Amino acid sequence: MNKSMLVGTVLGAVLVTAGGGFAGYQMMNSAPAAAEVLKVTEAYKTTKVPREVCEDRVVTRQAPVKDENRIAGSVVGAVVGGLLGKQVGGGSGKKLATVAGVAAGGYAGNQVQKNLQEKDTYTTTERVCNTVTDSRKDLVGYDVEYRIGEQVASVRMDHNPGDSIPLKDGKLVLSAQ
Repeated sequence: MNKSMLVGTVLGAVLVTAGGGFAGYQMMNSAPAAAEVLKVTEAYKTTKVPREVCEDRVVTRQAPVKDENRIAGSVVGAVVGGLLGKQVGGGSGKKLATVAGVAAGGYAGNQVQKNLQEKDTYTTTERVCNTVTDSRKDLVGYDVEYRIGEQVASVRMDHNPGDSIPLKDGKLVLSAQ
């Protein structure tokens, strides 16, 4: 065998061995292309939104009193009581009956006017408004639990990644493609 053929064979064997070793090393130490997704949970934010609710209600109110001291009822009652008292008895008894009629009639008239004033009502419609709070749930992302090799971790993403998350230079690629 000639010398150049021997050198070529040895050199070729060395190159093939080196290339195979390099390829084997890369295969054994190559990083995974994607992280395995273990669990995906939707993440929500609850927002409270106030709003006003109004309704019309019929309300009964007491009418304003024009004669708070009930003078008119007292006077009318006293006059009527005095006239009735004057009809009773004779002499000085008549005067006493008249005075008693005036006093009793004045009191009775006052009480009658009081009862009438308490029953004097009117109805009106009022608009009543209240603030109520509604809750709204907004989707803010996805909480993703993943595994790279033996390491388990979690991350929040803006989209559902499916079964895997791509890796670039050993880091997660989180943007939607």
